[in-house]
Amino acid sequence: MGINDERDIEANLQIGPTDQGMVRLFVLADGIEIPMDFSPDEAREIAEEIRAAADGAAKVKPKSRR
Repeated sequence: MGINDERDIEANLQIGPTDQGMVRLFVLADGIEIPMDFSPDEAREIAEEIRAAADGAAKVKPKSRR
C-alpha cells in the first residue's frame, strides 16, 4: 500500500497531550487502536511535514475520475 493507494476504511484520529508530556496521535479503525506518542519537538516536525504536504497538495490538479 502506498501513499496514493485509496482504501475504503473509516478511521478516527485524535491528537492531544498526554499526562507524561508527550503528544499522542491516537488512531481507531476497524476496532484497532494505534496510540503513537511523540516528544513535543517530534510533534512540531510532524506538523511541519503536514503543512508542507498540504501546500503541495493544494498545487496539484486532481485527475478526473471516470
